[in-house]
Amino acid sequence: MAVFPSAAPFAPRHLGPRAADLDAMLRTVGANSLDALIDEAVPAAIRTDRPLELPPALSEQEALAALAERAGQNQIFRSFLGMGYHDTHTPPVILRNILENPGWYTAYTPYQAEIAQGRLEALLVFQTMVEDLTGMEISNASLLDEATGAAEAMTMAHRVSKKKRANTFLVASDCHPQTIALLETRAAPLGIELRIQDPADFTFDADVYGAIVQYPATDGRIRDLGAMVDEAHANKALVVFAVDLLSLTMLQPPGELGADIVVGNSQRFGVPLGYGGPHAAFLATREKYKRQVPGRIIGVSKDAHGNPALRMALQTREQHIRRQKATSNICTAQVLLAVVAGMYGVWHGPDGLKAIARRVHLQARTLIAAARAAGLTVRHDTVFDTVAIEAGDGAAALVDAAASRGINLRRLDDTGVAIALDETVEDADIDALLEVLGCPTSLADIAATEADLGAHARTSDFMGDPRFHLYRSETEMLRYLHRLEVRDLTLNVSMIALGSCTMKLNATAEMIPVTMAGFGKIHPFAPVEQAQGYGRLFDELEAWLAEITGFAAVSLQPNAGSQGEYAGLLSIAAYHQARGEGHRNICLIPSSAHGTNPASAVMAGMKVVVTACDEQGNIDVSDLRAKAAQHAENLAALMVTYPSTHGVFEEAITEICSIVHEHGGQVYMDGANMNAMVGLCRPADFGADVCHLNLHKTFCIPHGGGGPGMGPIGVAAHLAPHLPSHPVIPTGGEAPCGTISAAPWGSPSILPISWAYIAMMGADGLTLASKVAILSANYIATRLEGAYDVLYRGANGRVAHECILDTRPFKADGVEVDDLAKRLMDFGFHAPTMSFPVAGTLMVEPTESESLEELDRFCESMLAMRAEIQAVAEGKLDPVDNPLKNAPHTLAELTADEWTHPYPRKQAAWPASWLAAHKYWPAVGRIDNAYGDRNLICSCDAWPLPETAAAAK
Repeated sequence: MAVFPSAAPFAPRHLGPRAADLDAMLRTVGANSLDALIDEAVPAAIRTDRPLELPPALSEQEALAALAERAGQNQIFRSFLGMGYHDTHTPPVILRNILENPGWYTAYTPYQAEIAQGRLEALLVFQTMVEDLTGMEISNASLLDEATGAAEAMTMAHRVSKKKRANTFLVASDCHPQTIALLETRAAPLGIELRIQDPADFTFDADVYGAIVQYPATDGRIRDLGAMVDEAHANKALVVFAVDLLSLTMLQPPGELGADIVVGNSQRFGVPLGYGGPHAAFLATREKYKRQVPGRIIGVSKDAHGNPALRMALQTREQHIRRQKATSNICTAQVLLAVVAGMYGVWHGPDGLKAIARRVHLQARTLIAAARAAGLTVRHDTVFDTVAIEAGDGAAALVDAAASRGINLRRLDDTGVAIALDETVEDADIDALLEVLGCPTSLADIAATEADLGAHARTSDFMGDPRFHLYRSETEMLRYLHRLEVRDLTLNVSMIALGSCTMKLNATAEMIPVTMAGFGKIHPFAPVEQAQGYGRLFDELEAWLAEITGFAAVSLQPNAGSQGEYAGLLSIAAYHQARGEGHRNICLIPSSAHGTNPASAVMAGMKVVVTACDEQGNIDVSDLRAKAAQHAENLAALMVTYPSTHGVFEEAITEICSIVHEHGGQVYMDGANMNAMVGLCRPADFGADVCHLNLHKTFCIPHGGGGPGMGPIGVAAHLAPHLPSHPVIPTGGEAPCGTISAAPWGSPSILPISWAYIAMMGADGLTLASKVAILSANYIATRLEGAYDVLYRGANGRVAHECILDTRPFKADGVEVDDLAKRLMDFGFHAPTMSFPVAGTLMVEPTESESLEELDRFCESMLAMRAEIQAVAEGKLDPVDNPLKNAPHTLAELTADEWTHPYPRKQAAWPASWLAAHKYWPAVGRIDNAYGDRNLICSCDAWPLPETAAAAK
């Protein structure tokens, strides 16, 4: 304990309401004290009496110093390991103005497209770049990593295959090892048979529906794949290419070779290594498969005034909507990192990318010449950036000699060593490699020449859109990025009260370590002894999360909440299998559950049985008991969200867990709502066997416009042996459930954010945050009572950390929930979660970080809209031409010469007094969703530059 405690503790900075505000809020909700309110909201049966056993809270300065110390314990070797990860230069203009900018990293998923036009344009740029480089017709806006992207391609190919009875997928043995491991994990529960073999031995018999190849291969080899693709197509099989984007500036793109699906990772386009993530992967394909693409696609549509506008296209593919009919459980993507990669393409343009690629390639040719001069054999002459050397008995000595010089080389096998180069390599690095190889001549004396790639060489142009050519000076790039930034409504503008999504403060002190070199420049497959700082951070964070949840062990591998769900269910399945009960495959899921729950269950090979909820929104215990008994012989698990998605602490949760255990099942708890529980109750204590944690919700990792995220799982002791493993860096238990993410610890470079949050809040601060979150939600519910019905409450009339406002009665007056969501934009707010989990409602979660002033502004906005609804009902506002129906109102509309609406401009754009001081303007009017789906355009071809938008109209 410090003799002199910090004069500037962090917790009061994280919490929005001041002490006097808390008193005022408690008076409003009718509670004598904060503890009294918690007693009413949280069932006594699940409350914990023991304080969290965590270290004393650190100040911001102390936490930053501690993290700098851990970063300093990581050794930054020159890693030439490849396998899909390469060091890169993040252009400073992108580093400071995107990656380190809350105007970008605090954005939410762009479901409300009118206030997300900047981010949507950045993602459209990313899609266009990927489409052009791969030679494909359509691309999604980003996936979690290359290995999970390959798994998505495997299942997508199965869905679109014309060979409906075929169930075998061919996997090139020279794919990256983490990709092969993840394909094995994903294939097994779905009954897909993998054949892992040399692509030269591929045989497309009647059982084969598809194949995947690495291009270039993991050892650098560039194969002639055209004949293989032709043979596959002749036998009605699809071919997936896993690619390196930079190589495609020089190599013939997969689309020209006949590829059906292309996946890859955009990490080397300016995104730090970060010991494995987060990095934005992608999936590109033919337009005819557009309705089967997993993840998100950005498309061009138009707004109510006929102006071009962007939106997420084909939104019915969103997995929380499709539930057990979902084909993927993707929810979180890697949007922020896709934006970085796309803007890297804008900054360099096609000529700049080709120059980088040629330089890397020439360095690889130099190494080939040097290896031969040293008397070594080079396995493949036609390569892009990776040189495979046959070193015989000297392979180990070669790797050791490199390590002694601070260089990491990759052992391919007993006799092979690979060296993968990147844009950061300088002459001194090549000189060092020449010494390691024993080259008798100097770099200056090696006559390396550009390779003749022959038929492999790219001849087609790419990235012709003006955005890839205009912004070469930093002044212009800075302004372009700023123009995009201000077209979004993010947390540095106003509260984003999204139920279930917990858009809380992402403190600057938590974000600073993300771009520390000691965390950012470590290759994910570097020897673990070089990552001692990361190892220390992992151990501490795992211990803290175990203490918070009550579980025995934690895995940090799942790099999204959906992946945490999947990992948890696979761990349960592995447990049943180990006990000789592998037949257990029934998963009970309440109708109120998050939509990714049933999707994850299906992916894990389970059959979903939906259980009912009662009129109060609670799980119907009698129905659950009946179905648990009915399926007792095969019951594998229950998936339950707690507090419930309906925003209440269910009194019967302990009984519910007992019922499932009684019938041989395990309890998986969806921890999306953990922000209401930290320090108050622990999932393991009331019966959960496994729980995932959304670190991008409860533990302050920012949403980044739809990603990055992390979804680690905590498990009880009996499930610990089944935690996920990894083929390159061993992790997990002795009987692991498989590999979940491409990197051993998911997305490690964002874990310092959660470490800093817990360290700075301490046990008391974390517990207080949970209490204030619950108070804030009850404050909003109370203030809006009478104007809006709160759909569900707990046994004592309290809500948890969120509440559902019922807007369905307003349909009688012609007002839909969409109208309220769009009208809130005129008040400067992002809409709460719309139509989930109940259609036609708004789910509000204010979090503990919002001030009383901001809560009141939100409430006043909701009450003002209610008054407008009443005015429509009383005939004072036109039933069709009114501020609700026409929202949002843009600056262009308000400043036009003609104003045809029967209500004044002031009511349209300045409906609240505080807007006179600061007004956020939606970039476009209400978007025509149907038009965008009917006329699907997912590249920059139909999207005018901001400077020419008016002319385009």
